[in-house]
Amino acid sequence: MTIIITGTSSGIGFVLAEYLGKKGHHVYGLSRKHTESQYFKSIPTDITDNTAVGNAITEILKTETRIDVLINNAGMGMVGAVEDSSKEDILKLFNLNLVGSVQMMSAVMPVMRKHKFGKIINISSIGSEMGLPFRGFYSASKSALDKVTEAMRYEVYPWNIDVCSLHLGDIKTNIAENRVRTKVSEPYKSVFDKVYALMNSHVGDGTEPSEVAEYIENLLTKNKWKAHYYFGKFGQKIGVPLKWILPQGTYENLMKKYNKLD
Repeated sequence: MTIIITGTSSGIGFVLAEYLGKKGHHVYGLSRKHTESQYFKSIPTDITDNTAVGNAITEILKTETRIDVLINNAGMGMVGAVEDSSKEDILKLFNLNLVGSVQMMSAVMPVMRKHKFGKIINISSIGSEMGLPFRGFYSASKSALDKVTEAMRYEVYPWNIDVCSLHLGDIKTNIAENRVRTKVSEPYKSVFDKVYALMNSHVGDGTEPSEVAEYIENLLTKNKWKAHYYFGKFGQKIGVPLKWILPQGTYENLMKKYNKLD
């Protein structure tokens, strides 16, 4: 298959691109900087720039006749209190996590529609299902992408194109180095420092990216997709159904305990 993956300069994206390339797929990695690999072709692309996205797709179609799979993996984290977050930081986050992904989907749709086949995976987060303390805007950006994914499923199914959200728990990557971190004002500082240390320890103890790659490979073999898939450690995945069934106050108390806010 011809597969496009965004955010392939490091972390999950790089591991996934190499993994699928080794399996014999034609893999193209789009990220802002060029990445050396013998298993996939790197095309430097800022996916928030729609002209750059169009140029990348044009380059791919010089070699390929079709695009079978798009994996929207590029994204960034953001930490800090809602009160302290600036308009500029919020827009920067949504521009990559939401708008960039939408631009990629729009760019591949004409090719997928022509061949009446396509699969799009939007990498989301288990945290998109709940407002996480000091990660409210990250949760919101991924939740917005989830809702766009759900809407798009209705719109593109006549052409045998399937779209899903893959909600990941903590994965062992360098995401902590690339997060937007807002100024933290004095009222929040002591509790933020505690939550932030816990947040980073969860990433350090997270699932290996290679396991995500294996999960996605298996997902690509399925004929029909559900709208949402959840991958991660049990303690994180269980938070989703618990939110559906528990009273809000009870759920919040559990979240306070999990995040050491109590």
